Amino acid sequence: MNHISKVWIVDFGSQYTQLIARRIRELSVYSEIVLPTVSAKEIAANHVDALILSGGPSSVYENSAPTISPNILEMNLPILGICYGLQLISRHFGARVHSENHREYGRAEIHIDTPHPLFDGVSKTTSVWMSHGDHVDSIPEGFDVIAKSTFGAPAALIHRGGKLLGIQFHPEVAHTAEGTKILGNFLFKVAKLSANWTAGRFIEETTQSVREKVGSNRVLMALSGGVDSSVMGVLLYRAIGKQCVPVFINNGLLRLNEQTQVVRQLKEEMGLPIRTLNCSGQFLKALRGVVDPERKRKIIGKEFIRAFEKFAVDNSGLKYLAQGTLYPDVIESQSVAGPSQVIKSHHNVGGLPKKMNLKLIEPFNHLFKDEVRKIGREMGIPEPILNRHPFPGPGLGVRIVGEITSKRLDLLRRADAIFIEELRAAGYYDKVWQAFAVFLPVKSVGVMGDQRTYENVLALRSVNSFDAMTADWSRLPDSLLSLVANRIVNEIRGINRVVYDITSKPPGTIEWE
Repeated sequence: MNHISKVWIVDFGSQYTQLIARRIRELSVYSEIVLPTVSAKEIAANHVDALILSGGPSSVYENSAPTISPNILEMNLPILGICYGLQLISRHFGARVHSENHREYGRAEIHIDTPHPLFDGVSKTTSVWMSHGDHVDSIPEGFDVIAKSTFGAPAALIHRGGKLLGIQFHPEVAHTAEGTKILGNFLFKVAKLSANWTAGRFIEETTQSVREKVGSNRVLMALSGGVDSSVMGVLLYRAIGKQCVPVFINNGLLRLNEQTQVVRQLKEEMGLPIRTLNCSGQFLKALRGVVDPERKRKIIGKEFIRAFEKFAVDNSGLKYLAQGTLYPDVIESQSVAGPSQVIKSHHNVGGLPKKMNLKLIEPFNHLFKDEVRKIGREMGIPEPILNRHPFPGPGLGVRIVGEITSKRLDLLRRADAIFIEELRAAGYYDKVWQAFAVFLPVKSVGVMGDQRTYENVLALRSVNSFDAMTADWSRLPDSLLSLVANRIVNEIRGINRVVYDITSKPPGTIEWE
């Protein structure tokens, strides 16, 4: 099997690090985000073909500023430093980096003075996105400046040996007009990589690695009916057949008729011999009185594992637990670069208990959702399954703000079903990334039938996104929102006010909790 080109991105805390990974994947090259503590030995052992050093909020002169082992810069490996990464390379080779003048934030222009493969096909004057206070004030030994900013500061440096490069702007953001071209030039003209990261290759390699890892053991497949677990279920079932035991757990936090729909899809349409467990009482009991969202997620994660472990005890030979964990789940659940903050614990990552009796298999934990969908299409999974909106593992548990009760779950289920029904009827379901209702622990005064009401408030949420790392609120028609609100208030006693969430991510998250 031919080697797949591999790029590691060293994350120094930039808000754009994940975007670098996305852009490289879009160019059909495999990329992965790693910590600054990575060693030259690890890089060599993993057959990494090129490195990208991300930007970051620190100054290279701060005592706590993240750095990398100097040995890495001596590996004769193609390395592209972006912003902070450029400054780190420059300082290593003796240049001065300071922040006295010429801070640059936002849109700017750079002027390419010297032809170089990095800028092949790029306009000599091109628009870029700057975000830095420090800048390189002197040229490091053995380097040449090939582009400058409007202020005359170095915007691109290359080592005369040809494999060390640095740029002061961010090619990964959409505001850099020819950023994708520049990244592609680094990958294919400087680093000489191959665009061989494809859905077909992923399926082939994952099938082989799962077979080797599992051996003759059996695997408990955790299926929720969502895109990620459904695609994973088909891939693993085709890889190891009856060694897979697909299980769907009803945790009491599902949407209206969720279990019936999921079983029909996975069993009848996709041929997976799924088994169902009703553990709703166990979950709701554990969540009684809990209002903190992080506690909810951790409790739900723990209860899932306990339910699966009990099933494994009752069904001998189950050694592994397979989950459809995605890269955004991993990124948001843990600090990628030390000082960066955990956004929220995902039930299948940060919410897992420290001690587990089952070993994890997570074939998608370095994939984004659109990549999972491509893999699903490659395997012939029907579009209605692949285009299903994301539904969080904790389910309605993170769509009820405050305590989870049976009454609140009932109100939310019915309201959410109305919202989705009308989105489908209006042809908007497939036009948005994700849509759902949120129960708020707030009551408001209303008037219905000439009588005063004092009932609950419900929020509607709909967003457009590409990979869930960022999202913008959906501009749904007023007439559609009005219809949904009227139906909810008229048909569901207990809700008398509906609001629409117009917060993007960031600063908000897609889910409310």
